[in-house]
Amino acid sequence: MDAETQQPKGRDKDNTLSLLNVAIEALNLAKEISSITPAKAVFGSVGALLVMIRVSFFLFRSDEPTAYMCPGLDG
Repeated sequence: MDAETQQPKGRDKDNTLSLLNVAIEALNLAKEISSITPAKAVFGSVGALLVMIRVSFFLFRSDEPTAYMCPGLDG
């Protein structure tokens, strides 16, 4: 494998977060544009699920010590 083809791990996380942000924004836009009530509910629910995934991605990053992720919790 070439060293140029391998991306650093930090860049993968940034790419994942930017893709999540794009998907969330697209769902929010689709929810606003849609005139069908059940579709709005689906877009809103999926958007909320993606936001929860994005938040948990920040909380459980492996490059930070556990003490900084969950202060006040043991182990």
